Amino acid sequence: MANLEMLNLVGGEWRRSAAGERAPVRNPATAETLTWVPLSPAEEVDLVAQAAAAAYPGWRATPVGDRVQPLFRLKTLMERDLDALSRSITLECGKTYAESEAELKRAIENVEVACGMPTLMQGTNNEDVARGIDEHMFREPLGVVAGVFPFNFPGMIPFWFMPYALAAGNCFVLKPSERVPMTSQHLLRLCQEAGFPPGVVSLVNGGKDTVDALLDHPLIRAVSFVGSTPVAQYIYRRATANGKRAQCQGGAKNPAIVMPDADMSMSTRILADSAFGCAGQRCLATSVVITVDEARAPFTERMIHDAHTRRVGFGLDDGVQMGPVISAESRARITHLIDTGVQEGGQLLADGRDQHVDGFADGYFLYPTVVADVDPRGSFAHTEIFGPVLTLLHANTLEDAITLANDRAYGNQACLFTTSGAAARTFRHQVKAGNVGINLGIAAPMAYYPFSGWGDSFYGDLHGQGQHAVEFFTQTKVVIERWPSTWSRRF
Repeated sequence: MANLEMLNLVGGEWRRSAAGERAPVRNPATAETLTWVPLSPAEEVDLVAQAAAAAYPGWRATPVGDRVQPLFRLKTLMERDLDALSRSITLECGKTYAESEAELKRAIENVEVACGMPTLMQGTNNEDVARGIDEHMFREPLGVVAGVFPFNFPGMIPFWFMPYALAAGNCFVLKPSERVPMTSQHLLRLCQEAGFPPGVVSLVNGGKDTVDALLDHPLIRAVSFVGSTPVAQYIYRRATANGKRAQCQGGAKNPAIVMPDADMSMSTRILADSAFGCAGQRCLATSVVITVDEARAPFTERMIHDAHTRRVGFGLDDGVQMGPVISAESRARITHLIDTGVQEGGQLLADGRDQHVDGFADGYFLYPTVVADVDPRGSFAHTEIFGPVLTLLHANTLEDAITLANDRAYGNQACLFTTSGAAARTFRHQVKAGNVGINLGIAAPMAYYPFSGWGDSFYGDLHGQGQHAVEFFTQTKVVIERWPSTWSRRF
């Protein structure tokens, strides 16, 4: 995979970009440059959009039962190449092999669900809405749509959107993160092998200027995005100002509450995996744990032990439980935020700064970090860290803990650990989050449910995955028709 040239996929052809600027793609564990990615200019975005628009009429006219056949083949091809794809993700993203494999399996789940499009996009009908008049509602595709995706799940996140868009009859333009373009190129080659016609699936590499060109292009009808909240706000505003549909998943600051009656061994293990898995670089990572009453001491002791004993290293090495963060800049930002937490009164119970992995001196590693007693109103308690850092807060009652959990702009996920059904019902009713977990640390919806998000964690109306994705990528057409039996007599 190393040194593979990053190309754009335009009208079914892989083309070398004429971009004058390229960005390095580095292995986060070694800082080795794997390849260079072109930052495609607006002119090349136009070529992609024009080719997709040319392919759209034929793809839209393809019966929906035929449109899903390439998806059936794509599922088989992704399973065939699971090992190569997993290694690609680990090399360019840094996560462990097991984490890479798991994200691809979630991607495959979305392909499976989208294969049900003949049923998912069915319309509705009423006979005799008035005497002799029938009414029908059809779902039709939008046209050319685009997706702009982050570095942390290059194999999964595009599949929250792309399979549904394609099966519904749209043509899809993928813009991967310039930090992790290799996995996307492999996946789109599989799309070609699966039999999608030229132009139906496209790929354009690039940075901010490339994204702006997608947001401004008149042929692109809708944009899907996952990333940080500031960028989600920017993309949502620019896309909608240009008359496009937009669904923009933003950042998170996910709380979990641990009750005194919780299974402490299970709760600690699950929450440590949630906080430190994928080096904390996922929008469903638990970043704040609020212990209630007597849960504080036993949970804290166990969490410190897990943070100190978690094995950090290169994701392809056996036994490694956590890899590096994505870049030197990300590591510096996270370290600065930890410093801020200490300045705001936080107590470092486990300090992941200034530690090194043997044999990987140049890697972007941070070890698990646990910070307690921070000011719940301070910036550290409200800032998305996006790294292996867990904050511990304390409350005397469940009601106080829910108040702390709801005191944030984000609303992506919230979790509760308890053996009380009454506590669980109170929590799920009162907590302000789109994804809620009970005795779960990652409340990731199955592919046939929407990936919800509230507040500053989401901009738009319809989320990715499942029926929400179907509705986002289709528009409704209502037909009202009369066929009087006396028509021939009148004319």
